[in-house]
Amino acid sequence: MVQQLTDKFGRTIEYLRLSVTDRCDLRCNYCMPEGFKDFEVPEDWLSFAEIERVIRVFGELGTRRIRITGGEPLVRKNLAELATRLAALPGIEDLSLSSNATRLQKQAVPLKQAGISRINVSLDTLRADRFKEITGGKIDKVLKGLMAAKEAGFQPVKINMVVMRGVNDDEVEEMVQFCIEHDFTLRFIETMPMGDTGRNASLQYIPLSEIHDRLAKKYTLIQAKMNGGGPARYVRVEGTELRIGFITPMSQHFCDTCNRVRLSVDGTLYLCLGQEASYPLRELLRAGITDEELKQHIQKAIDLKPEKHEFNNKPEKLVRFMSMTGG
Repeated sequence: MVQQLTDKFGRTIEYLRLSVTDRCDLRCNYCMPEGFKDFEVPEDWLSFAEIERVIRVFGELGTRRIRITGGEPLVRKNLAELATRLAALPGIEDLSLSSNATRLQKQAVPLKQAGISRINVSLDTLRADRFKEITGGKIDKVLKGLMAAKEAGFQPVKINMVVMRGVNDDEVEEMVQFCIEHDFTLRFIETMPMGDTGRNASLQYIPLSEIHDRLAKKYTLIQAKMNGGGPARYVRVEGTELRIGFITPMSQHFCDTCNRVRLSVDGTLYLCLGQEASYPLRELLRAGITDEELKQHIQKAIDLKPEKHEFNNKPEKLVRFMSMTGG
């Protein structure tokens, strides 16, 4: 009988977001501040063998979904090798990837062959000058990476757009049309006040109900569902296959159904994106604990998972950056 990881509030933890690096080749202004250099040193990264062991044990505890994240995960060398090892683990039914797609053009086929079935790509604008302003990078690489993912057969390819008032909210309809044209899924995300990079979040914040209502005036939106372990609420645009997801951590939090934890590149388990609760595993692994002891530590960590985040009433409480947590 497969064990189940359950927290103190009765939530089953069946989804783990695995950060393989805290480094990134972009500098999205809501994720990693310009000039940031306080990265983990490679000696403190979990090795592929250590990652595989932790994920195997999570699989034995009932975790079914693994999403590889960063930073930008494609910065980590030989990622397809790790994906092959993770996809082969018993109990792991869904292996997916979050990326900025700047390096995806060359890696899409090897990653698909390795066992990654689904991919999410962060893309907040379709305009080259605005992309440069938000990320510091070039949009051409991202668009080529997206088309390579489509050609490689990833299904679905999801576009994640953080909607920011006065920054990119005038592109919502343009992004809808782009996703209809290319058969991508679109997900809108509310901006969150995380660390110093979130200092503008309150000024840029838009409740996604506003975006939904705006789109409903132009399109007929039908309630829909999509496979996946995340919290998005979906609609389908009538007359098309486009699914649009709304991720609302601020206006309609989904804490009561939260089924996920995050493992950072240095082996720290983060139990909530909006809280500082964490549990270090790296030193335990390197001290030679048994798998049974590792399971006990993982359950102790899950017991620390808070009931809800405090973005709304204590935004200053969270001091780490998104890139450190693992997306």
